[in-house]
Amino acid sequence: MTLLLVLVGGFVGAPLRYVIDQHVRSRQGSAMPWGTLTVNVLGSLVLGAVVGASTAAGWPSWVATLVGTGFCGALTTFSTFGFETVRLVEDGAVGSALVNVVASLAAGLLAAFGGWAAAAALVTAVS
Repeated sequence: MTLLLVLVGGFVGAPLRYVIDQHVRSRQGSAMPWGTLTVNVLGSLVLGAVVGASTAAGWPSWVATLVGTGFCGALTTFSTFGFETVRLVEDGAVGSALVNVVASLAAGLLAAFGGWAAAAALVTAVS
């Protein structure tokens, strides 16, 4: 059952990542990998919200498997983040690589915390 939940979540998350990444890339012309940054921050926000809501509402564990592991695991791509950062360094864009690392880590952590806090507050207010 766990494998099926991860597959179903990934079946939705992976194409969504591709669409968002291509959409963002088509609207910017810099070497900065904004598409990857966008999907990673969005995935961090959703994962934080799932954890916050699960904790506050006591959701069953299969929800975390479906959305957290499957969907968010396929939506985010930290391997691409690493690859693109190394590519920036190899291309001599060390400043952009540094900005990519700092922005990805800071925005990802803030998004995860914001999603967690908002979802927990919403569940508490509703119940």
